[in-house]
Amino acid sequence: MPNDFYGLPLHPLIVHATVVMIPLAALTVILSAAWPRFRDWAGPLPAGISLIGLILVPLSTSTGETLEKHVAASALVEKHTRLADGLLPWMIGLFVFAAIGYAILWRAKKGHSLARAVTISVSVLAVIAAVGASVQVARIGHSGASSAWDDTNMNSSSRP
Repeated sequence: MPNDFYGLPLHPLIVHATVVMIPLAALTVILSAAWPRFRDWAGPLPAGISLIGLILVPLSTSTGETLEKHVAASALVEKHTRLADGLLPWMIGLFVFAAIGYAILWRAKKGHSLARAVTISVSVLAVIAAVGASVQVARIGHSGASSAWDDTNMNSSSRP
């Protein structure tokens, strides 16, 4: 199978990194937006983790499209693909608002603070993007697991 690593498809390997980085990015962005002490300590960390998550999204999608060519078509796979296509806009928003949040912090440290309303607005938008990205990752993960495990004969009558 093309696009594999020692016989394992790359998609689940890359997806596991994505599933760790996006919630971590969301958590650091939310903490940075809500907790000034964390924001001062973290500096560019939330934006950096968000950038890593953003980079992983197209890699996950690309390897998923390759894997999709090698699995049987099903409604579950189609649902998973459709949900996955909705993650990139959330991650773009998360990264952009995390980066703007860091820029506001950096300007404030240089003595050039922006209006409080701008800072609060960016923080609220960052939290919305963080929650949206996290929810979307959970939905994608659940649909992917359902499509991967649906054919394992684990129906309700055979469960202990």
